Amino acid sequence: MIVLIAVITVLVCILVFRLHAFLTLLLAAFIVALLSDATLLGDRGAIETFVNFELARESMTDVQAKALLAQSPASRLTTAFGETVGKIGILIALASVIGQCLLESKAASVIVDRLLKWTGPRWAPEAMALSSFVLAIPVFFDTVFYLMLPLARSLRARLGKDLVLFILAILAGGSIAHSLVPPTPGPLLVAGIVGVDIGTMMIAGLVIGSLSSLISMAAARLINRTIDVPLRAVADDPQFAGGDENNDLASRYEVSLENAPGIAISLTPIFLPVVLIAVGSVVNWLVKAETLPSSTWVSIVQTLGDKNVAIALGLVASLKLISYVDPAKRGSLVTRSLASAGNIILITSAGGAFGVMLRHAGIEQTVAGLAGETSGILLLPLAFVVTATVRTLQGSATVAMITSAGILQGFATPEALTFHPVYLAMAIGAGSKPISWMTDSAFWVITRMSGMSESEGLRTISPMSICLGFSALAVTMFFAMVYPGV
Repeated sequence: MIVLIAVITVLVCILVFRLHAFLTLLLAAFIVALLSDATLLGDRGAIETFVNFELARESMTDVQAKALLAQSPASRLTTAFGETVGKIGILIALASVIGQCLLESKAASVIVDRLLKWTGPRWAPEAMALSSFVLAIPVFFDTVFYLMLPLARSLRARLGKDLVLFILAILAGGSIAHSLVPPTPGPLLVAGIVGVDIGTMMIAGLVIGSLSSLISMAAARLINRTIDVPLRAVADDPQFAGGDENNDLASRYEVSLENAPGIAISLTPIFLPVVLIAVGSVVNWLVKAETLPSSTWVSIVQTLGDKNVAIALGLVASLKLISYVDPAKRGSLVTRSLASAGNIILITSAGGAFGVMLRHAGIEQTVAGLAGETSGILLLPLAFVVTATVRTLQGSATVAMITSAGILQGFATPEALTFHPVYLAMAIGAGSKPISWMTDSAFWVITRMSGMSESEGLRTISPMSICLGFSALAVTMFFAMVYPGV
């Protein structure tokens, strides 16, 4: 009932009253926090059930449980909001400046020009999907989208069509890699929970993820035919605020490449953070596996591989691009970038807090009852449904994967499985894709930064997430039946 009230609140506030997404999510989160804290009978309500469930799973200590129960609904909400800001605040702010530097310096146009020369306009969406897939292996999808978005907008301005296709291409590549290929947190933790070797997980994720991404590109082209989203002014382009597609806005992206930076300088702000994070992730894994002993150099690499440090170094690299920016715009570049980032951070953090409040309302306990006595190949669609349910209700793909893996951990045994447990992990990853909608912070990042309305996002992003999930499940089940032992 609490979850239903939350869903209705979000839908009514956004679709009927047109309330700002930040206020909507904050209101819905507070309502859920209130309803989960105390019932009309005066007991502790759903929050106590949640705490007992977490204690039984040994995922929460007694001290943490007492501290959570002692918090008021408002305190729990602000804590969850603050934790989300801590995770993504610096990342989004710095990536926003990098993205603006890429755009203002014409670096994004340089990359697009080279991309089109390599692939031609016909295959540009597939090239973007492949690039996003590779980038999203060591980097969070939100960051990948933030870095790739200027390319999509430049392609739209140059070709005069297919913005939806380019946005969905980024989603097709980056989103599926985020859920299937380590060392991103979700698949990395799922591999550990269900007992899958990290190397096996990476190979399976690369194969199944790339195939499902390719299949989903067909769906992206189909969705693109049903809706045309113009090149609109967005929050990071305040000088064009309030404008739909027009000559001034289009000309911003259709720029001359005279005096533009070279391809190497243009790509450095994107690939430097990716390389640093990838190397840092490998080193962290080797240290945890006790394969690589700790040393000063290892500590330095781990520090440079931290996502916030890596993005900061990417920002330093992007500062070289400022010399290519129109002098009249240099002074306000960072200010405009951070103003845009502030809006995204608020919405994303409110969405994260909403997801935490839904967990406190007892989503995990509810879906745990779906497990039943299922075994064999039917465990794969069950894992998919359980994960998709958690994902749809609370928004976070990583939380959904970890939650589902914990619920289904007992099924990862030779007695229950007729195939390698990596396929169970893949099914869980596939289930973390549908449905991307109002509870998903990435939904708001994509819609806000691409200039889509909420209804346009529901007509494009949501069905694409469903296609990604079901295609990944289908490929997983095929391999589980054809190559069960891996």
